[in-house]
Amino acid sequence: MKNFAKIVVVMAILLTIIFALKYAPDFEKTEITDRTNLVINYTNVTSKMKNNVYVENDIIYLSMEDIKNYYDKYIFYDKTYNRIISTYRDNIAYIPLQNGSTSINDVKMVNAHAITLNEKIYIPISKLEELYNIKITYIKDKNIIIFESLEREFKTAKASKKISVKYKSSYISRTVDKIYSNEKLTIIPVDNDLKGWVKVRTKNGKIGYVEEKNLTEIKIEKEQEKITKQVEGNISLVWEYFSEYSHAPERGQVKLEGVNVVSPAFFYLKDGLLKENVGTYGEQYIQWAKNNNYKIWPMVANNTDSAEKKEAFSKIMNDSKLRLELINSIVSYVEKYDLDGINLDFENMYQKDKDVFSRFVIELAPRLKTKNAVFSVDVTAPDGSPDWSLCFNRNVIGNVADYIVFMAYDQNGVSSKTPGTVAGYDWVEKSIKKFLEQEEVVAEKIILGIPFYTRLWKESSQGLSSSVVSMKNLEKNIPEGVEIIWDESCKQNYIQYEKNGTTYKMWLEDEKSVMYKLELINQYKLAGAGFWVKGFEKDSIWGIIKEKLNI
Repeated sequence: MKNFAKIVVVMAILLTIIFALKYAPDFEKTEITDRTNLVINYTNVTSKMKNNVYVENDIIYLSMEDIKNYYDKYIFYDKTYNRIISTYRDNIAYIPLQNGSTSINDVKMVNAHAITLNEKIYIPISKLEELYNIKITYIKDKNIIIFESLEREFKTAKASKKISVKYKSSYISRTVDKIYSNEKLTIIPVDNDLKGWVKVRTKNGKIGYVEEKNLTEIKIEKEQEKITKQVEGNISLVWEYFSEYSHAPERGQVKLEGVNVVSPAFFYLKDGLLKENVGTYGEQYIQWAKNNNYKIWPMVANNTDSAEKKEAFSKIMNDSKLRLELINSIVSYVEKYDLDGINLDFENMYQKDKDVFSRFVIELAPRLKTKNAVFSVDVTAPDGSPDWSLCFNRNVIGNVADYIVFMAYDQNGVSSKTPGTVAGYDWVEKSIKKFLEQEEVVAEKIILGIPFYTRLWKESSQGLSSSVVSMKNLEKNIPEGVEIIWDESCKQNYIQYEKNGTTYKMWLEDEKSVMYKLELINQYKLAGAGFWVKGFEKDSIWGIIKEKLNI
């Protein structure tokens, strides 16, 4: 009997140790009681915050660092005007520091400003629920604040009886809250099967688990907001270039096959102001586009073709008030002509203005969203010269804009020291991979720009020169009897011949080379293609584009 008693005691001790090891964490007290708790949607983030929540005169403040972490990764302190610029979805706010009122989307004024506390900037978030599209609930007696994102699905249920909310989905777990019959709970979506349990948030902001059998009246109070694309399937955009001294092309009854977006050169910067080149012909063009169900995303160009213009452009980018004036001008034209979007073609910028150009993109994006206008931004290949390539932060642009357009041409341009292709397949593919891997731009946002032109290179004792040859004029520039050779790496036809002491070289942009580039779009699941420029192409190319892009 004594031995049996010893065995029982030893087993009891072992069971106690096993229970403690396995279930002790389920009973561990994890509440933070020395400060205000913050619950964002379905997670208590208090322990992960950079700074504490601050409440003064019933206004809830969140530090700028925490806003950056949870809502606006691009929130920005504008030292020049002592204000914070914050964006979220289709809202942008200019929040003054220390005094003044906040403006949202440059229209609505809110009687609130940011403050400085312990050398940190704090944002009056409870006054800016509209900006961040949230509902804030402050449970004073529990010292808990709940931020509910209004774009998420909101599912609720009621308790069928008095029940305990458990820390884990198990009976053997501590109780985090008690709820009464008919009390409403918020249901938290989870990916895994909880085997009869449901994750919930109580009205006190406590998060835990209850048995599904103890719930009733389960319903969706609000559906998840769905983001619809303006263009379903692949995008097929064609640019229509005409200078500020000419007018939009007359299209009449012509319908372009294989196209669903047109981008005419309607807007440009001049003397620091945004000018339009729409007029009567442009209005007729817009009507033609709408009649044929094309989306119209006109091009906005910065025209920095001189040192003076480049300097003037830099001044605008470096001043948030001048940026805002330009943004307001773009938005007003979108409204005036009922445009479907904008194609921003800002090129030849100082590398030192890389970040302020990103700020311009960040600040323009929400304003265009309020007008349901698609925002696309043209950029060059990820490597190249400072003012033509290194001036773009492709990661930021790709995150913020609806589309980033890779102008995959001028691999060898007018300033090249050696002759070469305008857009070789190997170079284009290598650049796409850099967008995806190095720049971390998602594939579904990348539009691949494809040229309808090439260059005829001339090498002589006088040096190297080149001239643009459009696709439709290729045959005119290939003398009779010249052998056409296939370049496998470029996936282009190539010619070379001698005439009067000059060597001529040309890599052809024709139906075959374009077809290979279009296949890259499907291979890498890109958003679609853009073509530079209308009028340079052969008519036969549109059938190939229509088939490859499934337009």
